[in-house]
Amino acid sequence: MYRDHTKVIQIGDRVIGGGNPILIQSMTNTKTEDVKATVAQIKRLEAAGCEIIRCAVPTMEAAEAFSEIKKEISIPLVADIHFDYRLAIEAMEHGADKIRINPGNIGGKERLRAVVDVAKERGIPIRVGVNSGSLEKEIVERDHGVTAEGIVESALDKVHMIEDAGYDQIVISIKSSDVLMCAKAHELIAEKTLYPLHVGITEAGTLLSGNIKSAVGLSLILSKGIGDTIRVSLTGDPIEEVKSAKLILRTLGLRKGGIEVVSCPTCGRTQIDLIGLANQVENMVADIPLNLKVAVMGCVVNGPGEAKEADIGIAGGKGEGLLIKKGQVIRKLPEDQLLSALREELLNWSE
Repeated sequence: MYRDHTKVIQIGDRVIGGGNPILIQSMTNTKTEDVKATVAQIKRLEAAGCEIIRCAVPTMEAAEAFSEIKKEISIPLVADIHFDYRLAIEAMEHGADKIRINPGNIGGKERLRAVVDVAKERGIPIRVGVNSGSLEKEIVERDHGVTAEGIVESALDKVHMIEDAGYDQIVISIKSSDVLMCAKAHELIAEKTLYPLHVGITEAGTLLSGNIKSAVGLSLILSKGIGDTIRVSLTGDPIEEVKSAKLILRTLGLRKGGIEVVSCPTCGRTQIDLIGLANQVENMVADIPLNLKVAVMGCVVNGPGEAKEADIGIAGGKGEGLLIKKGQVIRKLPEDQLLSALREELLNWSE
């Protein structure tokens, strides 16, 4: 697999590349200058399972805020920079563990070299970011539109600019909102470089469309052995990005741990609020550190049989339900006690 052979890069106290676990990244949507709000959001993201966090740095005040933010969090902090090389330098001097830049819009070779010199001095990796929407006009005109090949060419050109400035602690990010183009571009670039790749579908969309596009795109890429960090980009609460990323990795067998909730679709036999119950179970198990499968079934007729592959589950009937462990019914309970009984079993879990 490609990810087994990518270059090992240190980001704060985390390591990516070289077959190390794929890390989950998100981005704050607070004003970075507002330290209190930004720290509060990062702590929520940490608790949800975020392992690298990126913050926008549009002003000097935002760059300076990194010093205070760093004191309060325990995951690597990445500065997202556009256009102004001084913001990149300031962010690094105030504790950024990594910076994200597009070397093509940072202001020329001398300014890029100034950024690279500080990164080199402090051992801070640089993420080279290229999106299909910001591809150079010459490449788009030559290729009669945006192509996977053009995205890869642009990204590698930016990588060479940093290498020419004497640095090789690089992470590459190539993104497109076109899922198939994005997947193809990652396959192409994985053949051409050993730098670790940050993977995501940019501008994926709202909670529904963004999750579907990201799940499809990330699965196409990750299943080929490509990708060292991931972000699920959603228009909404970044907590949802982390939850989705964890589920994608677990579904692909790339991450162990955590409770997997499976539930049946509703049908005419359903006599309880199965939709509400399944959502309650999913939220309830989020903080329980077990590696189990929990089934939520809407019918006591087929429920026990359907739940056999799960470690534990509940099956609802009319006003009551069954608690099932390893396919065997262990208790019959009123509907309003099912959730608490399930949680009690999980908190006191034994095989």
